Amino acid sequence: MQKESQDKELASKRLDVESKIFFFEYKENKNGKFLRIIEKSSGRRNTIVIPDSGVLEFINVLKAIKGQK
Repeated sequence: MQKESQDKELASKRLDVESKIFFFEYKENKNGKFLRIIEKSSGRRNTIVIPDSGVLEFINVLKAIKGQK
């Protein structure tokens, strides 16, 4: 993955849930579009990156887990 400074931000949202903060960043670089999800909690930071080709399936899995097929 390229450096963040070379990523073009297409959209972003912040979500506060209890003591956690989630950042959803939809970005693009020379390799294509992707969704980066950052979780911040108690001074820790975790990140996952999902290629654009997998974003809809990722959403479908979340819906299925919650029982909303």
